[in-house]
Amino acid sequence: MTDAIKIDVWSDIACPWCYIGKRNLERGLAEASADDDAPAVEVTFHSFELSPDTPVDFEGGEADYLATHKGISSEQAQQMLQRVTGVAAEAGLEYRFDLLKHTNTVKAHELLHFAKEQGRQHELAERLMAAYFTEGRHLGREDELAALATDAGLDTNAAREALRSGRFLDAVRADQAQAAAYGINGVPFFVIDGKYGVSGAQPAEAFTQIVRQVWAEHREPATAAN
Repeated sequence: MTDAIKIDVWSDIACPWCYIGKRNLERGLAEASADDDAPAVEVTFHSFELSPDTPVDFEGGEADYLATHKGISSEQAQQMLQRVTGVAAEAGLEYRFDLLKHTNTVKAHELLHFAKEQGRQHELAERLMAAYFTEGRHLGREDELAALATDAGLDTNAAREALRSGRFLDAVRADQAQAAAYGINGVPFFVIDGKYGVSGAQPAEAFTQIVRQVWAEHREPATAAN
C-alpha cells in the first residue's frame, strides 16, 4: 500500500489569492484523480495571518486597507482588486470587495483547528472563504463564526465554546512557527510531502503535474519490489 501524498497548505482566509489557490488545487487534484493510477492525497490547512495587527472592526473598505498597508494610492489599490477579481472569476469565484468586511482573522484560524479536530476542516475552510469574499460576512465576530461553523456541519455550541476558550490559539501559533521555520513569508504556500514547496496561486494544471510526479516517486519502491 503506497502512502498518500501529504499537501500542507499555509493560507489566510482573508487572502484573496489563497481562495484562488485552494480552488485551483482542488481542480488539479480532480484532474489527477481520473488517472488509472490515481494519486492518493491528504490536504491539511495551516494558519498564516497576513496582517495580525488588523483590528476586528476595521474602518474602511479593502481598498483602504491595501492603500494603508502597502503604502500605495487608492487608485493602485483599486487596480489590484480589479486584477484579483478577474483572476478569481477565471477560477469560478465571484469576489465582492464592495461587500467585504476586513477584519482580524485569528479567531477564524482557531475555528479551523477546531474543525480539523472534528474532521470538518475542508468544509469549514470553504465556508469561511466563501462567506468572506463573496457574501460580505464579518469573520471577526464569534457569533458569525459559530453560524458558519454550523453551515459546515459542526455543532454551534461546541464551536462557540472553542472560540471563547481560546484553546486552539496554541495550534495557530504552532502553524505560524512552522511557517517561519520553512521561511514562508507569503501565502498561499503549499508544502508537498514535507520536501517540495510551491508558492502562490498556481494554475490547476501545475498542481496536476506535481501530484502525478510525486505519486510516481511514491510508486518507485513498490515497482522496484515487484
